Amino acid sequence: DRLITDISDASRLDAELSRATTQQIDLGLLLGALTTVLRTTWGEDGPFLELSPELDRDDVADRFLVQGVEDRVVQVLRNLLANARSFSPPDGAVLIDCRLDGRWVELTISDQGPGIPSGKEAAIFGRFYSDRPEGEKFGTHSGLGLSISKQIIEAHGGSIRAGNLGADPDHPDGARFSVRLPAVRE
Repeated sequence: DRLITDISDASRLDAELSRATTQQIDLGLLLGALTTVLRTTWGEDGPFLELSPELDRDDVADRFLVQGVEDRVVQVLRNLLANARSFSPPDGAVLIDCRLDGRWVELTISDQGPGIPSGKEAAIFGRFYSDRPEGEKFGTHSGLGLSISKQIIEAHGGSIRAGNLGADPDHPDGARFSVRLPAVRE
């Protein structure tokens, strides 16, 4: 059922995004609210969800503005955060960071898990790719989440990429996903 639903969503996505009305999205405020909700729903049986100092401040409003379909941007964020949680150790942390890079807003989500297998940094965005942690219940992932996320981000004029943390490629300190979206200029 999950697979069929995900395939159906993926096939409708391009048409839906081409017709959707976009709006200005304040990523700073959105990430703050999403973090509050997820900290409550994740509970204490997993990694800690942490905002970087750039996001965890009183004056975050209007700093990271993008144009888009908010529900779909939230879908990408939830997918990336759920993946980071599933790969992180229970006593680890998932860090969300955001910064301006010229005309781009760059959002990163980093975890303290095993990292991405060497040479698979691009392949993980392919349809039906799945490399889940050991012991995870079978059938809970269709292998379409990152592919759909890539499709959504590219439809917004952005890019998404994955890499590992740390200097040792054979023993990474975790994974990092970077999303770049065009910044709204006031």
